[in-house]
Amino acid sequence: MRTRSSLVALSGVLLTLVLTGCGSEAGPTPGPNPGSPGPDALPIKLDALSADACYTSPQTQLPKGCEKFVTEVGGTAGSVHERAAAGKTVDVALDHAAAALDQGVSAFRGAGCTTVPSPGGACTQALITISGALTSVKKLVNQQATTG
Repeated sequence: MRTRSSLVALSGVLLTLVLTGCGSEAGPTPGPNPGSPGPDALPIKLDALSADACYTSPQTQLPKGCEKFVTEVGGTAGSVHERAAAGKTVDVALDHAAAALDQGVSAFRGAGCTTVPSPGGACTQALITISGALTSVKKLVNQQATTG
């Protein structure tokens, strides 16, 4: 009888230990949010955007086919503004180039270009503006990389 009650008590203790171990943590906790990529990622992003046909030949692109490109450019403009303000003094030229990106993106969205099926008009002009501004941004960022 004593053996049986010892086994029951031991089983109870083991069960408590197992359940206690399971309840303390379900697995590793996630680390802090890594945030957006640092400024070093910007030249890579600009290279990727400048390989897009919406950049290389904006006059012939179907505006509705450039929606993703324009969205990516819009997000990148924020990073460019941040980079322009990151130094001891604001890089005015880079900030103006970023503002030109913003204007092109706003013009594209404002004209409803995501549904325009053929090149021409305000949508193509917006893509041309974006392309020119992206060229300026890329040049300025590359200059920073070689002088900084």
